[in-house]
Amino acid sequence: GSLLQPESLLDAAAKRVAGSWAFERVEGRFQRIPEPVQRRIVYWSFPRSERQICMYSSFQPGRAAAAAPSSAS
Repeated sequence: GSLLQPESLLDAAAKRVAGSWAFERVEGRFQRIPEPVQRRIVYWSFPRSERQICMYSSFQPGRAAAAAPSSAS
C-alpha cells in the first residue's frame, strides 16, 4: 500500500490561522507575510463542504436553473 504523507507544518499552521482569524485581520496585523504562507492561509480560509459553501454564499442548490434566463423570446 501507499504511505500517507504527514501534513506539512506550513499547512497545519495555515489551517489553524484560517480557522481562527479572517484573512483581512491577518494582513492588517502582521507585516511582510511571505506569499507562500498567504496562499495557504487563503486556501484554508475557504469552506470545504457543500453545506458550508451554501451557508456562506448566495449559491443555493436548485436555484441556478431558476435564475437562468429563459431562451423563449
